[in-house]
Amino acid sequence: MAPGIGSLLVGDVLPRVLTIAVAIAGGVTFANLLVAFGVIDYIATLSRPLTGPANLPDEVGGAIITTAASTTAGYGMLAEYRDSGLLDDRATLVAVTINTFFGFVQHIFTFYAPVLIPILGLRVGLLYVGARAGVALAITLTGVALGALLLSAKNVDPEAMTGGESDGEATPDARADGGKSDDGPPETTRGKLLDAGRSGVEKTWDILPRLVVVYTLVVLLTTYYDLEALTGGAADPLATLTGLPAAAVPVIVVYAFDTTSGAITIAPLIEDGVFTARTAVATMLLGGIVSFTVSTFKRSIPFQFGIWGTEFGTKVVVVNTTLKVVWIAVALALLLAV
Repeated sequence: MAPGIGSLLVGDVLPRVLTIAVAIAGGVTFANLLVAFGVIDYIATLSRPLTGPANLPDEVGGAIITTAASTTAGYGMLAEYRDSGLLDDRATLVAVTINTFFGFVQHIFTFYAPVLIPILGLRVGLLYVGARAGVALAITLTGVALGALLLSAKNVDPEAMTGGESDGEATPDARADGGKSDDGPPETTRGKLLDAGRSGVEKTWDILPRLVVVYTLVVLLTTYYDLEALTGGAADPLATLTGLPAAAVPVIVVYAFDTTSGAITIAPLIEDGVFTARTAVATMLLGGIVSFTVSTFKRSIPFQFGIWGTEFGTKVVVVNTTLKVVWIAVALALLLAV
């Protein structure tokens, strides 16, 4: 006999939600401390081995590293380099592609480690983050290869940034978007600690209502209904094609609209044995491919058009989306083949 709703909420939902909330608060706080105390800056040594083979100037390395701390600031610097004539359109597209892994590094500290891994659990969380890191690195290395093949001295103008006001204009934008301005994080140790703690609480408070609602619905659904019976008909083509459980269908649907909710949806199904670590990660990767349709219109197009304008912004969106879909599909195929 299925337990009562009250006992289910108190005995199952509440402990899980509180555990995840505490982990998220602590993780986000720690992530903000890493950024505030400059630990993330130590990855700067990674940029030159990438920009050199790609035939890009050293200035691009600074923009790439800035992306690890602020995506907006990094893209703003690249836009400045393009506007000044340092990079032509082809070189800019290569630089944007190489940017991908460093943008992912930022999300490790701000989302994957403090939010997603606590929800999914250590094993599945690390496997999923590792898969996404591999995809991001593959895209970056694709950019390096394209730069080596397609770029030459005619695609860059090292003299474009000398003597003009481009440097002076790029720095304020990067500082404003990167949180280094007068309105940014406090410079004292006590201020940094307080700001990091405040960010952890605010992030958790933003996620908590959704966490409670989605987790409650999932637990009720998996307790009182046969999920595979509800979705079996719609899932047959997917199950035949990928070998994933029928329960992957609702997870993918939720994941397509919100990554955190998708992770919350699949977490109890992993614990109940509906998904193995491999099939859970494959389901989330497939959900990631589907989600690009939504995220492109909700986030990518407004952001890229705002940075680059409509014409070049369209090129950036197409290149970014195509490479992500292709490499996630490769990762998915490899995972399912294991």
